[in-house]
Amino acid sequence: MSQKRPDYFSGGYYHIYNRGAHQHSIIREPANFLFLLDRLKHYTSQLDLTLIAYCLMYNHYHFLVRQNGEQPAGLLPQRVFNSYSKAYNKRYTHSGTLFEDNYKIKQVQSTSYLLHLCRYIHINPVKDGFVSDPGDWLYSNYLEFIGQRPGTLYDPEFVRINFDTPANYRTFVFADLRARDLPPEVRAYLDEIEA
Repeated sequence: MSQKRPDYFSGGYYHIYNRGAHQHSIIREPANFLFLLDRLKHYTSQLDLTLIAYCLMYNHYHFLVRQNGEQPAGLLPQRVFNSYSKAYNKRYTHSGTLFEDNYKIKQVQSTSYLLHLCRYIHINPVKDGFVSDPGDWLYSNYLEFIGQRPGTLYDPEFVRINFDTPANYRTFVFADLRARDLPPEVRAYLDEIEA
């Protein structure tokens, strides 16, 4: 049964996500991440979308976008991953689907959920055990949110309006990490950097 698509409208926020077929990796090497980031930049501009938060993981991805015009936000994963799948299949002589199903997309209808979703997307690499600090994962825009890396795949005005300062966003993220049941080494790391 296919998922009902949301109503698309200018100014709407949408969470878009999917994972690899059988939870297998959709990324084989760092160049794959860079290709996806290039496609994201190209298609968000072409479709008049603003990428609010994103995280590319080895076997899944999350995009939080704002639709600025009439082009439906749901075109983003279609365009990005159609291009990516063709390049991936050619490079690795792969056939068959990369993803377990069609992408999922949900309209974000409250500010509190919108802000929580930014945090949830950015802590994915910690939650999944790849890094202890979300700032150590290069394939999200967390570093832009906290003012540690210049970038074009985020909206600095969104951060300013909703969190006032990059430091406030970092505090918001780490409050959630502290509340989670994380491995002892991650907990020790959090204690160390907050001391």
